Amino acid sequence: MSTDASGKKRLGTVRSIMRVYPYAKPAMPRIYLGMVAAMIAALVALAIPQVLQALVDGPLQDGESDEIWLPVIIVLALGVIEAVMIWFRRWFVLQPGTRIEARMRNSLYTQLQDLPVAFHDRWPSGQLLSRAMSDLNLIRRWFSFGLVLLVVNILTILVGIVVLVTINWMLGLLFFVLSIPLWIYGFVFENKYSSIARQSQDQGGDLATTVEESVHGIRVLKAFGRGKHALQKFAKQAEHLRETELKKAKAIAGIWLWLLLVPDVTFAICLLAGVWFAANGEISVGELVAFFATATVLRWPVESIGFLLSMTFDTRTASDRFFEVMYSQNTITDPENPKTIENPEGRLVFEDVHFRYQDTPEHTGDLLDGIDLELEPGETMALVGLTGSGKSTLTALTTRLYDVTGGRILLDGVDIRDLTRTELRSHIAMAFEDATLFSASVRENVLLGRPEATEDDLAEALQIAQADFVYELPDGLDTKVGEEGMSLSGGQRQRLALARAVAAKPSVLVLDDPLSALDVDTEALVEAALRQVLASTTALIVAHRPSTVMLADRVALLEDGRVTAVGTHGHLLATSEHYRFVISSLEVEEAAEAARQEPAPQTMSVPIINPGSAGRTGSEVGP
Repeated sequence: MSTDASGKKRLGTVRSIMRVYPYAKPAMPRIYLGMVAAMIAALVALAIPQVLQALVDGPLQDGESDEIWLPVIIVLALGVIEAVMIWFRRWFVLQPGTRIEARMRNSLYTQLQDLPVAFHDRWPSGQLLSRAMSDLNLIRRWFSFGLVLLVVNILTILVGIVVLVTINWMLGLLFFVLSIPLWIYGFVFENKYSSIARQSQDQGGDLATTVEESVHGIRVLKAFGRGKHALQKFAKQAEHLRETELKKAKAIAGIWLWLLLVPDVTFAICLLAGVWFAANGEISVGELVAFFATATVLRWPVESIGFLLSMTFDTRTASDRFFEVMYSQNTITDPENPKTIENPEGRLVFEDVHFRYQDTPEHTGDLLDGIDLELEPGETMALVGLTGSGKSTLTALTTRLYDVTGGRILLDGVDIRDLTRTELRSHIAMAFEDATLFSASVRENVLLGRPEATEDDLAEALQIAQADFVYELPDGLDTKVGEEGMSLSGGQRQRLALARAVAAKPSVLVLDDPLSALDVDTEALVEAALRQVLASTTALIVAHRPSTVMLADRVALLEDGRVTAVGTHGHLLATSEHYRFVISSLEVEEAAEAARQEPAPQTMSVPIINPGSAGRTGSEVGP
């Protein structure tokens, strides 16, 4: 077991690749048959020099031309058999590798879907993409090509050396001794090449992340004229990758130097020795011909060891990277003995809830520090607080996107950790401020949480979300919205995301400021329609606008990770100074948003003094 650049212990090549065996096991019979076919071809190739020996020492030496035809026909037949076996080898291994790759990719995708959000917060998407594509492609090619040839060529070399020793033990032993430097350099090459291969694959993943970010953020880059800056960053990363690839090429060139030089030197020395032995009558001309014909057959297996070793070490690195994801601990799992909620009512209770992110320093406090909150069935609760107070984090805990680090959350009297994630998320639906859509039709996006919903349910959800614009799209509900829905405006994406949450018909609806991208008029229409849904559904709404607060029966005020006040909007205005400050801040933001959405008249800048924020500069007003 060796150590990588980070100081972590690393499995040996064989043990690392053997972890892939469970995925490869169904395909191994055909791969074994491919090895058998390749080995037969190699043995046939090694048999041809023996026929040549009999030809040279027999008919050619005796001058019996009539006896030449039989050895010639045998050589021809052996050549045909070798070609047929090579064809069988390719036919046997053609499909198994693709099945191994598909099986591993499906497992990786399943694992990525199952791992918690905290994992995806830490891992760049490009690194995951490179593991799912490039690394698995390397593993496929190794099983289909590298493994078969590596095993067969090593066996061919060993059998060939035995044949050489059989022809003449002194020349055979000399050939073997002179080949020892190749095996020594092979072990040196492994340690040298493996670290470079890992660095190259990691840098490739980082480069993929940069490309993905640039494509997704192309509007921002263009709007701010930062395309050149992005190109410089990309070029710098690409140059680092190029330098690493050059190091790989130099390492491979080093082993190729030995693989070409050592056999040539070996041939030359063996030729001199063979001629000397033949001159002294210790070896026949036929044996000398057979010896060098056999050595020539062994040349390709010997030379192939270089790229087969590099392919094997690349595969070992790809296996390590694959299992880094597969062995990642899933901290949010289903209970062994899950409970069920037979008749969901939607009563949601937070009991002394604490939460801190995994990488938060120990000396800092919890982000949520003892939340106690109770929502009755059918009640709408608004969460209000300054930025960073923990509103979005609290909503994410309801569906176990993250798990509480203290306390518990109850749904209809059941700790949500005692429910399977599937059941929990069938009772609670979420709509996020950052509305994400998928490269699918409008229908598929809206019915994502409840595919069995009827057309009437779909139409109702679209109507509530004021998303009737979808009927005017080129293909209506069957229109593909494009990657992440970027072909739609921010407000359109938010309305479809809201429709998706409504269409799920949950007992609890969690809305993380889902109306932030809507204009004032559309927001008013959505809020009016939402009241129908909220009349019978428990709802927890993060409010960044005073108008959203008006949807709620009660309001919870978050301050530094704690709920410091709960009551109606009017009651909190009358009793809480901090609540008045938060609401006044929201009003300023809403006024600024409205000003941005309307054509501005000729204005001059006048500072507006906000009672809750003295000295803050507000929007422009007319002269």
